[in-house]
Amino acid sequence: MLDPASLRMFVSVCQHGSLSRAAASAGRKQSALSAQVRRLEDALGQRLLRRTGRGVIPTTEGELLLGYAKRLLAIGEAAAAHLSERKVTGTVRVGLSEDVALAALPSAMGRLKRICPQLHLNITVDEGTILGERWKNGDFDIAIGASSAFDAEPLHTWDIELNWVCAIDLDLDSGQPLDVIVYAEPCSWRRVMFDALTSADRDYRVTVTSSNIGAIRAAVESGLGVALLTPDSMSETTMKAVRLSDEQDGRLVVNYGLFARHVRNDNIQATVELLREGLHSLTLPQRVSHSKA
Repeated sequence: MLDPASLRMFVSVCQHGSLSRAAASAGRKQSALSAQVRRLEDALGQRLLRRTGRGVIPTTEGELLLGYAKRLLAIGEAAAAHLSERKVTGTVRVGLSEDVALAALPSAMGRLKRICPQLHLNITVDEGTILGERWKNGDFDIAIGASSAFDAEPLHTWDIELNWVCAIDLDLDSGQPLDVIVYAEPCSWRRVMFDALTSADRDYRVTVTSSNIGAIRAAVESGLGVALLTPDSMSETTMKAVRLSDEQDGRLVVNYGLFARHVRNDNIQATVELLREGLHSLTLPQRVSHSKA
């Protein structure tokens, strides 16, 4: 009933928030994953997922199973790590842009620590442009950030979707300048934001400037203006997605990359492999519905 494959599938669907994205990540058909979910629900006698406008989320019973599933899978990984003859030790220096760290640290980094308990991770979280400069200076063994900030060839690239969002109860007047919440310099998202506003021919005024995503989210929820956020950073209960104009669909795409030193020891290679798996949750999701700003 609770075999590791079914649990891993269920966790993946919950993390992606979509059956189609989880299926694409696993290289399987969506119909096969849907059938596997139904078998799990039938076996447990509980509905585990419910549909929303943006995909699927776990029900109350699904949240309970999700907690157990993560712990059971973690125990299995820890057992495999302790019984493995290969021991990965030493230190790996990792640079993460803040937006990526929100998703990568809890899952990929935690899993890496469980599988390689003797490995010391020295993690730096900073703005992408600064990470790019420090990468050129040799400060990191591995880095993840906006591809445009790095003067190097990435091992892996993927797109992150950015949506214009505001407070769910905020009514935006198209005849007035748009209040915008921006990221402090240096920031690639800031340039994307201003280019999009210019392209949409929208008058605007800056109300909040911050380099902290938590502060940006709080400003959005308080109704201080619109900002660019990833779907994972949006809250369905407090935020809504909007479009700048009829010509723009309300989302922008930024390319990110995973960078690693050309000469990699076992420590670095193990970290790269596990980060590759963790990045599946950051790939471009399905579109969300937008209202006109």
